[in-house]
Amino acid sequence: CNILYLALPITLTVATPVDDLAEVDYSLNRFPAVFQPFIDLDLKGTVFPAGNYTDSPYMAAPFTIPDQSDSMLYLAFSEYFFQTSSFAYYTAGAFNMTIAEETCSYFNINTEIFGSIIPEVAKYSVIPYPVMLKLMATEIPVISLEKDSFTVDIEGSMEVLAVLPDSTTQSLFTMNIAANTSISLNIFDQKLMGSLCLNR
Repeated sequence: CNILYLALPITLTVATPVDDLAEVDYSLNRFPAVFQPFIDLDLKGTVFPAGNYTDSPYMAAPFTIPDQSDSMLYLAFSEYFFQTSSFAYYTAGAFNMTIAEETCSYFNINTEIFGSIIPEVAKYSVIPYPVMLKLMATEIPVISLEKDSFTVDIEGSMEVLAVLPDSTTQSLFTMNIAANTSISLNIFDQKLMGSLCLNR
């Protein structure tokens, strides 16, 4: 009888855009393992900045899925997937943002509020001026998986600028920020729900 053999190139990069900033490579790490009750697919799961397939600074550690058979499909994501995601979005500048004057004004954030906390600001700005905030991550956010949750450690800075009457800006001060956040995921009423807790 005739037999058809297919050679599968497992080293081929199979990248799919996640959004405008990142792509995910889900190529096979090894050939699929076919067993009588299931098929085991070991996919790479590396996230890159869009169009930039540089080597990731992280090493993928092997892991196993608990032996269960009461569902049709099981998906498991390692820390490596989240670490490369964090690296990709940090490289693309996704963690840098500017909170515009209009947003700050809506929440009544102006130089007078900061002047009541920082005397130097009060000396500079006698008349209350609207402000804008520039936030940026100074390090790659660290994502750690825990049982039933994961934590995110972010180090960054916030620059506060006064918006002057001629629409120019004047930097008032810059402060460092460190935040630790826990995120728990649960399935409720067949929906994936998340809860966020700011630890510090």
